[in-house]
Amino acid sequence: MTLKQKVHLHFLQMVNGKINLLQQDLADLKESGANETKSTAGDKHETALAMLQIEQANKRVQLEKVIKQKIVIEKINPTIVAAIVVSGSMVKTDKGYLFMSVALGKAVVEEITMTALSPQSPLGSQLMGLKAGDSAVFKHTNYYIESIE
Repeated sequence: MTLKQKVHLHFLQMVNGKINLLQQDLADLKESGANETKSTAGDKHETALAMLQIEQANKRVQLEKVIKQKIVIEKINPTIVAAIVVSGSMVKTDKGYLFMSVALGKAVVEEITMTALSPQSPLGSQLMGLKAGDSAVFKHTNYYIESIE
């Protein structure tokens, strides 16, 4: 398995973990809501129920966002190598490694720090379409592309 395939798998597992946690949170909130309905009536009860409903709505929004991230990552074929930076590229710059996928932050894979970056992000959009040997400037910092996988 190549480094790029391991990175792809790592971020896919990260997203799946987030989905599982959010689904568990929603199940817990649903159970709390069911228990709350058995509670005593009154303003305190209504407030607690409303707070649970707001929390459930927030968790559903988060879950929807993470599911969309998973769909994007699943569409990436980590065996394809392009000559230019495209969605799914693993880009080695003089500032570190970037995985063009979705914004998931940093992770360490095989002792290499990898940043999952959205192609729509400010830096990502600067890098899209460039090839090895090209540079992009972002926030007064030059990113020199050493290689693309």
